[in-house]
Amino acid sequence: MPGLTVVDIKSDMPTCEVANKRARSAINNAKTLGYSAIKIIHGYGSHGKGGKIRISLRSLLAELESAGKILAFIPGESFSIFDEATRNAFMRCPELRRDSDLEASNNGISIIIL
Repeated sequence: MPGLTVVDIKSDMPTCEVANKRARSAINNAKTLGYSAIKIIHGYGSHGKGGKIRISLRSLLAELESAGKILAFIPGESFSIFDEATRNAFMRCPELRRDSDLEASNNGISIIIL
């Protein structure tokens, strides 16, 4: 079973709507292909715009989690061995233990557990 896939939804500076559509598509594709987790690269708002994509995406992920469409999501700044959600994610996707953003406090990514 595949473990982790990485998707960059912000490379061409899309609108929030386009970025969220890309995230939904990535989630659907990853589920179809049997992945257990996705690392979404959404950026953190370094261009003075306050991280609109990050905020919008995380709102979407909270909705999807509440609706049972994803198991959980972990904001990049919380992705740490000291975080309970991260430790739970390791059980579903051991590959996350080796991810370069673990302990990096990177608020430009989010981890989605499927």
